[in-house]
Order: sequence, then structure tokens, then C-alpha cells
Amino acid sequence: MDSASGRRQGILPSVIASAVPSHPTPTSAAVMAAWRLSLCARSLSAIRGLQTNHLRWKSSSSRAVIARSSVKRKEQREPTEGWMEDPDPKDENVYLKNSNFHGYDDDPVIDFWNMQVVFFFGFSIVLVFGTTFMAYIPDYGMVQWARQEAEMLVKHREASGLPIMESNRFDPRKIQLPEDD
Repeated sequence: MDSASGRRQGILPSVIASAVPSHPTPTSAAVMAAWRLSLCARSLSAIRGLQTNHLRWKSSSSRAVIARSSVKRKEQREPTEGWMEDPDPKDENVYLKNSNFHGYDDDPVIDFWNMQVVFFFGFSIVLVFGTTFMAYIPDYGMVQWARQEAEMLVKHREASGLPIMESNRFDPRKIQLPEDD
């Protein structure tokens, strides 16, 4: 690698190349993880070091060169002012300006229309449509259907003279048990 290509590639590949050990990497997972972590830390510190250098662009044509500033420049501080709160506005009674104040805006017309919109959507839409939806909501989990089926089965068993519930869940004549040896 010649010196010109080394300058073009920058400092970072040389830092990474120096971080790679010449001996074989360890096989233990914990040691391998620590090695990779230290490699990342070293490369990040090299990148961070490049970012903190004071560089400036010198360009006269299409060939741009990054060079250190030859003149040390003084850091100029911007004038800072202490943080100040806004002066307290005079507390004005909004009810004197608008006796029908609803708390949405200082302008009486906007305040009135905002109140109308809030009450329309809040009461008409949410309450009316919400209760209608809850009243006509489908049978979740088919609880009502299961109850109706159970009532029909009880009526059928009572009409047939059968017991309402049997002690055996399955028909014992259809179950084949293994023989005792």
C-alpha cells in the first residue's frame, strides 16, 4: 500500500487493522464477545477522535483537501442572556368580555362553535351511537345461544321421560375398556 492510497483511505482502516490480533482468536464465547466489544470501542474512539479534530475545508476547484487550520481561531462566545419569564399578563376577567364563556377560546364566536362541536360529538355521537351499539351488540361467546339450547334439551328430556342430567357423560355401552390381566 503506497502512502497516497493510505491517505485517501483515512486513519480508520489502519486503526481497525491494528486492532485485529495477529494470534488466532480465542474459542470461548465470553472471551470472543469481550474481544469484539473492545474492537468496537477502539474503532469508535478513533472515529470520535477524528470528529473532534478542528478541520476546515480548503477548496479552489474540484479537488477538495481537508487540512488543519493554520491559524488558531478564538472561540467566540455568543452573548447569552439569562432566561426570563414572560411578564405576568394582567388577569382579565373573560366573563366581562363574554358572559357566555365556555372556556374554549377568547373569541366569543369561536368559543360558541367549539362548545357546540364538543357537545354534539360528546353527547350525540358517543352516547347515542354508543348505547345503540351496546344494545345491539352480537352475542359474544354465544352465551344466549348456549342457554337456549340447554333449555330446549331440558324440555325434550322432560317430554321423553328421561332424566335431565345423566351420571355418565358418555354411553357406557360404547366404551371398550381393556381387559384385566
